[in-house]
Amino acid sequence: MPDTKFSVLEICAGAGGQSSGLEKAGFGHSLAVEIDRDAAATLRLNRPDWDVRQADVREISGTQFKGIDLVAGGVPCPPFSVAGKQLGADDERDLFPEALRLVREAQPAAVMLENVKGLASAKFAPYRESILDELSGMGYSADWQLLFSSSYGVPQLRPRFILVAFKNRLAGDFVWPEPVGTPPTVGETLLPLMAANGWKGARRWAEGANSVGPTIVGGSKKHGGPDLGPTRAKAGWLALGVDGKGIANAAPASDIPSEFVPKLTNEMVSRIQGFDENWKFAGLKTSTYRQIGNAFPPPVAKSIGDSIGAILEGRTAKKTSRRTVVSLSRLKIAG
Repeated sequence: MPDTKFSVLEICAGAGGQSSGLEKAGFGHSLAVEIDRDAAATLRLNRPDWDVRQADVREISGTQFKGIDLVAGGVPCPPFSVAGKQLGADDERDLFPEALRLVREAQPAAVMLENVKGLASAKFAPYRESILDELSGMGYSADWQLLFSSSYGVPQLRPRFILVAFKNRLAGDFVWPEPVGTPPTVGETLLPLMAANGWKGARRWAEGANSVGPTIVGGSKKHGGPDLGPTRAKAGWLALGVDGKGIANAAPASDIPSEFVPKLTNEMVSRIQGFDENWKFAGLKTSTYRQIGNAFPPPVAKSIGDSIGAILEGRTAKKTSRRTVVSLSRLKIAG
């Protein structure tokens, strides 16, 4: 495991996408909070030495973590997702107020919260501004940024809207992580797994799956099952030679015709999300898919964690681009 330089209190930790990414950036977990039983079991399965609490965020007090380096979390996306009703603050699942409460109680050096692209829309401009106002009142300088996971080595688009904030004494030139280059294709990423059972069509399939994939959609307990998302997403996967109508239990066998259109397994989906092969998941098939599909890709979390760590260590990263270097301030997102 990477050396631990910083401490983090993580809420809505899910199956550990953000957790494992932050860990690789040098953050050690003082506490990881997750309400879902299977996702909490996944965290314990992979990191038995962590303090993992299966609980509602509303039950957690930040006072015992006062002065921690980072409060982080992937607060629920349904209040802002275009796939839902976009009720925002009127949705009972909106946990931004609880995240801000924990910031107020713990007074961390930095904050990192992620959500879906829908939160960046003009509809939620007043809501975003209210969050910036509250953070400013607590002595933080903050910025929002829309990042695409494919810019950080993940073979799917998966746009995420990220809030990063620092105590005013630390605020300065914050560098959002630079894109790492051309992302791997779905075919490149999954060829070893697709060929695992000797399917002779695997290489031909991989050559056709020569792009990044659509955003994986995990769904919720009320909506969505083990498939690759709504009609548009399924069409995008079909263009890459993937049957998105379900999740397979295993890779194609050796006697399957080469022209077969395969489904992905949960292990394959986890690679599309950027999990490494050593990260395991607890729970049955549908629960596992939901955990994977709702995760924050670890490579993206690591990249942002590295940039936050640079500020916490007192370093000022080189200003490489006017587009990616911003002075943390109360910026408004254009509609």
